[in-house]
Amino acid sequence: MNKPKGKIRRFLSFFWNSVSALRRFVGNLLFLLLVVFLLVVVFFDGDEDVPEGVALILSPQGNIVEQKTESVLTLDIFGEAAKEETLLKDIIDVIDFAKDDERIEVMVLDLRKMGAVGISKLQAIGAGLERFKSSGKQVFAFGDYYNQRQYYLGAHADKLYLNPMGGVMLHGFGLYRKYYKTALDKLQIQFHVFKVGTYKSALEPFLRDSMSDYAKEANLAWLNILWNYYKIVVTEQRGLDPQDLDDYINNIPGHLAKAGGDAAVMALSLGLVDELKTRDEVREELIELVGKDKDGITFKQIAFDKYLSRIRPGLMESTASNNKIGIIVASGIIMDGEQPAGRIGGDTMADLLVRAREDENVKAVVVRIDSGGGSANASEIIHREIELTRRAGKPVFVSMGSIAASGGYWIAAPADQIWATPTTITGSIGIFGAFPTFERSLKFLGITSDGVGTTKLSDAFDPSRPLNAMVAQSMQQIIEQGYRRFIQRVAEGRNMRPEAVEKIAQGRVWAGTTAMELGLVDKIGDLQDAVAALAERVGLIDYDITYITQPLTTRERLIKRLNRLIAGIFSAFNPAGHPVNRLYDSVIDTEIDHVLRANDPAGLYAYCLNCNLQ
Repeated sequence: MNKPKGKIRRFLSFFWNSVSALRRFVGNLLFLLLVVFLLVVVFFDGDEDVPEGVALILSPQGNIVEQKTESVLTLDIFGEAAKEETLLKDIIDVIDFAKDDERIEVMVLDLRKMGAVGISKLQAIGAGLERFKSSGKQVFAFGDYYNQRQYYLGAHADKLYLNPMGGVMLHGFGLYRKYYKTALDKLQIQFHVFKVGTYKSALEPFLRDSMSDYAKEANLAWLNILWNYYKIVVTEQRGLDPQDLDDYINNIPGHLAKAGGDAAVMALSLGLVDELKTRDEVREELIELVGKDKDGITFKQIAFDKYLSRIRPGLMESTASNNKIGIIVASGIIMDGEQPAGRIGGDTMADLLVRAREDENVKAVVVRIDSGGGSANASEIIHREIELTRRAGKPVFVSMGSIAASGGYWIAAPADQIWATPTTITGSIGIFGAFPTFERSLKFLGITSDGVGTTKLSDAFDPSRPLNAMVAQSMQQIIEQGYRRFIQRVAEGRNMRPEAVEKIAQGRVWAGTTAMELGLVDKIGDLQDAVAALAERVGLIDYDITYITQPLTTRERLIKRLNRLIAGIFSAFNPAGHPVNRLYDSVIDTEIDHVLRANDPAGLYAYCLNCNLQ
């Protein structure tokens, strides 16, 4: 009798000792990271000047974004916090400053660690590279391998080199989503959807096992526009015909056969790159151009992040003008309440707009939107604050980034002018609501739900019970009224009749050029174009640009820096991401994940799930 008890005690003792050891290990690891962080802060030398005649290494790390995502360190060490990001603004600032910096001799594109980036952001960086080249300075690009995003920027180089062991992988644009209907049926989960709009296919993955014909028609229309734009830009840079890229992709087995199966030789023979060179050959060429570094090992160079830290004081110099144009960045999913950077909080954005409105030095505002939407309630709150800012006598322009759809368009509609790039994804004027019930799943397990209530709605929001018929009828009416409100907001903001808006709404997605033809967008241009036009609108010649952001406390600034340090460490040790995250991403679409995180108080969403390109 004592032996089983003894074994249990030993097991519990072993288990507790293991937990204690793990706790000590994690605690020591975090302490060590904190020490490293403090040492970096204390001993990092930020005063070293930029050498003369140096090569600038433009090396974006991770996803290129309008606004960096700030997440809770203790909760997201293995999640969002471990994803590196580079601000689009920082890249543009570096390129434009280097263009006129006599210390910078050439620019070298190192794109190996560049992550996801929308084509409109690539367009902005490409335009910056062209401005850099217009100063008479050369741009070099070298890669062991170019994916489609990297190649877009590499094509802008004066000299585009490829490793003899590498290749150029182009595949066009596609929109492929995962569909869960059969899985939900097998799990006996009832997913109840309420929506308006023929093309509002946001929740098709829960209702079908394939993309509907309506969705295919609408998606292919804007995908073709984006792909044609990509081909035109790249082939103009490389002196090719746009059809050459389609031929390269659609007939790649034949082209490879002609090159003896050598992907690098194939890319060279078709004019996609200038030369095949190894790393040491590129290094020697750059040494001949700018000389050796102080250690005599490689060519004289300065990294992107170091150069940015050196020039930042100059970028932040103010003319002490009382005339300012405020820029408010609205990036990420739109959610209710206060949200950190990288998400758009209804209350957070409202506060920023109030700050801009009450600052007498801010004469006008540009809202930079890069969002597929989200909470209808939060979108309406932001929409109202933009209207109030205009009524206060301060014009508001909207500059659309890669995406400004659904709720993103809802908040854009009241602006004095809406600017988009040719490849901006916008529109998706529609609204939906959805929630699951699990009564069939529970019944399969032998679990039933029963009881009494004081009204017909007592069990309305119990997921263990069938959908209440009164809730279903009410929800659909609320959705339809929300859609009418959305249509009305667009009609008022765009000076259109609701019937005209309805014809181009119904959740359909449009590319920027088409959106302008339909009256959803006023001008085609980037953020700089919108700012310049707004300055002209309010009659400003000498003015400063100020980014209006939430002020951080000292504690928040420390956590922010520590968060990024740990993110960098985890990325360095595990660049492909945590295995659990990789498994999750392979099953759950990013956009579906956003829906699962959404928090609209009424459960109403204006969100575009068709805006995530692959």
